[in-house]
Amino acid sequence: MIKLPENKIFNIIAEIADNENLQVFIIGGYVRDIIMHQTSKDVDIVVLGSGIELANKVSSQIKGKPKVTVFKRFGTAMFKYKNIEYEFVGARKESYSIDSRKPFVEEGTLAEDQNRRDFTVNAMAISLRKDNFGELTDPFGGLQDIKNKIIRTPLEPEITFSDDPLRMLRAVRFATKLNFEINADTFIAIHKNKERINIISKERITEELNKIIHSDKPSKGFKLLEETGLLEIIFPEMYALKGVETIKGQGHKDNFYHTIQVLDNIAEKTDNLWLRWAAVLHDIAKPKTKHFGKEGWTFHNHEFLGAKMVPEIFKKMRLPQNEKMNYVAKLVKLHLRPIALVQDVVTDSAVRRLLFEAGDDINDLMILSEADITSKNEDKIQKYISNYQLVREKLIEVEEKDKLRNWQPPITGEIIIETFNMPPSKNVGIIKEAIKEAILEGIIGNNYEEAYNFMVKEAEKLGFTVQNKQKE
Repeated sequence: MIKLPENKIFNIIAEIADNENLQVFIIGGYVRDIIMHQTSKDVDIVVLGSGIELANKVSSQIKGKPKVTVFKRFGTAMFKYKNIEYEFVGARKESYSIDSRKPFVEEGTLAEDQNRRDFTVNAMAISLRKDNFGELTDPFGGLQDIKNKIIRTPLEPEITFSDDPLRMLRAVRFATKLNFEINADTFIAIHKNKERINIISKERITEELNKIIHSDKPSKGFKLLEETGLLEIIFPEMYALKGVETIKGQGHKDNFYHTIQVLDNIAEKTDNLWLRWAAVLHDIAKPKTKHFGKEGWTFHNHEFLGAKMVPEIFKKMRLPQNEKMNYVAKLVKLHLRPIALVQDVVTDSAVRRLLFEAGDDINDLMILSEADITSKNEDKIQKYISNYQLVREKLIEVEEKDKLRNWQPPITGEIIIETFNMPPSKNVGIIKEAIKEAILEGIIGNNYEEAYNFMVKEAEKLGFTVQNKQKE
């Protein structure tokens, strides 16, 4: 018997099941999470009968009658109550064709429903009938697999993954999320069937990848993706980071393992998915910029090429083509800038430029740059950390003084055109750029009066004089 938490919905279901002689079970992830003493916001209910009818009957007995959403095509219904989603479905069995992961579905028994589940830890069921409330049905040893921390398929793994190749990614995701190991036969079957992942839509693949990236220790998931052969298929740009080349006794670091270490470092600081994506992509252009010369191994301008690769990767992986993509591209482009400040004297001018370009994302940029320290030399790490603290202090000091975060120059193109009665032209841009550079270099203050006087002098160099005096 499994002790279930006190739950009004479970009690209502038990009453209905008793009155109508129904077999009703909680199944899947909620059962796993209860056993592992974890919280869950989703409850899957299986009934030997109509899931839609049961959902409507349960909802009708709840004060306020939560709205039931019905998916007739799938024979499922769901409603939300007190921040928990309850999904109801009739027990079913499935069969597949070779070229699709969409199954042919028909009514089935509890055993047949458990057979179609992806992993043993997700195939356990708990009865909600009054006469055996809390009784666990565990035909595949899911309870023991939880104790042994194993991800294993209920049936023959090759059939499981050939039928629904997305389950290969789910195996990696659950192993990562739960910190379990993938059973040897299951692992071999993933590797053998890896090419089948090509029939899965990019959206579904990326959904699983995002969950891996969002986990507590995402490096585990990426190592499994690489070891199973899935990474090379679903994310070849990241796979290309792997490996070390040695010339004349000099080898560069393995940028794949460096990247997933940076990702783990970020995961300890924030659950911001897009900052984690910036960690994944921060060195993505290193394979394309790798060069061996007099300096040894170099990856010159990999940050700029990497920023240009971000839109291509986001489009291919069906990630959002919006401000989130621009945010990731910006962080990839700027990720070396704080490091450059650490290595040199921290000048006001350099800090102003960083504030100007990073804007409100400066704190996230600093988190990424600090996470980029993966040296095994503890003294070197401590030196970088203390220097980064100096940069942070300088950022605060300059920001308070110059107000350059998300800064807009005090002189606009319209002011230049009107002041000198000049047409829109290249000269307007030259004057604007000169004013911006003067402020960032600290030659003039970030205010209208100093910028106006500087503008007049710059315009005179180009042969323009004031025609219309401006007022602040």
